[in-house]
Amino acid sequence: MVVRVCDRPSGWSPLRRGEHPPGHDRARDRARGAHPRRSARRPWGEAHVNPVLPDELVMLQRSVRDFVEQRLVPLGKQIEEQDEIPRSVIDAMAEMGLFGLGFAEEVGGQGFGKLGYCVAVEQLARTNAALWNVIGGSAGLCGTAIDLGGPDDLRRRYLPDLLSARKIGAYGLSEPGAGSDAGSLKTAARRDGDAYVIDGAKTFITNAPIADVFVVFANADREKGSKGISAFVVERATGGLEVGPNDEKMGLHGSTTAQVFFHEMRVPATRRIGDEGEGFAIALRTLDYGRMGLAAHAVGAAQRLLEACVDHAKTRTQFGRPISANQAIQWMLADAATEIHAARLMVYDAASRADRGERVTDRAAMAKLFATELLGRVADAAVQIHGGMGYMKELWIERAYRDARIYRIYEGTSEIQRLVISTGLLANS
Repeated sequence: MVVRVCDRPSGWSPLRRGEHPPGHDRARDRARGAHPRRSARRPWGEAHVNPVLPDELVMLQRSVRDFVEQRLVPLGKQIEEQDEIPRSVIDAMAEMGLFGLGFAEEVGGQGFGKLGYCVAVEQLARTNAALWNVIGGSAGLCGTAIDLGGPDDLRRRYLPDLLSARKIGAYGLSEPGAGSDAGSLKTAARRDGDAYVIDGAKTFITNAPIADVFVVFANADREKGSKGISAFVVERATGGLEVGPNDEKMGLHGSTTAQVFFHEMRVPATRRIGDEGEGFAIALRTLDYGRMGLAAHAVGAAQRLLEACVDHAKTRTQFGRPISANQAIQWMLADAATEIHAARLMVYDAASRADRGERVTDRAAMAKLFATELLGRVADAAVQIHGGMGYMKELWIERAYRDARIYRIYEGTSEIQRLVISTGLLANS
């Protein structure tokens, strides 16, 4: 398939750490930082200026917010109905630098770190969830696994293309019989000279129908259990790799997902990520970062729903007064705002610690658990506050309600997050 690379979007340039976005006004930023203006439309401010964030990330936040509102939000309905993201949209996000935000510039990224990535992802949640999903599955998971495990020749070969979206990546961990129990992989990798021969299947693989590069986890020594798992980079044209049809899902329309099958697939040993047997450790560390991004996206999705609820409650009248005058509505809004604020700070904490080199398994699990469960509650409240219209497809609230359900399942169910958290507590007590 030949993919057309679009022209640079007018008025936008790739975001890089230390640079200012187009149209940036330093005096305005200083004024807003010292005295945050309250938006007439949203009492919590137009871009959530937060003293926790350094100035460059506040500017990143605003720049991504503007890009999303102007370029991506108008496409939400089209993507939902066609169940496809136009390649030109992926190119526009790549030109903006959104695929490489959390990666070092040395490997082709933008150098904003995990905190910068999470700040941007929260703003990406203001539109169709599928748009972030293609980034999260490609650079976020596939790219992170390669970056974590190396070696350098694999980083040099694949990361520049993944972080610029010249190639799309997929992350092959889940299997028909090993979803939450990722350590029980059945996909086998048999060493044969200077290569591995891989047989097996993966399921629910995000981006699989459009991916150029796959990170595949397979068990090279079943007797060692999870310590026998290794990770490999596999290109789509590799003989023996077969991608099934696009899955039909409840939500996340536009994000392609499919099964992937391996039939005596021969992969050079030089495509192994890290050492033999390190695959499971690489998978878990990759998921730590993935869960932070997913939590950030849940925060952004919940924030947008809350804003819609506030606007609707102030303008919808029943019994001669706005429904915002009803205490039942007020409490829904107050609970949502409080929990969103807490979830955002949990994400910032986990991401900041990751940028300092700390292991964040527990905190990433906490953020993912809290933020995704919160999103489910806020999405339900949004439908309730909007009443019958919240149930209608003509309003985006209905789509957001369906999309919200998967957050508590993928990249580790809520139950797995509780297991991760409790295991860490008991091990450290």
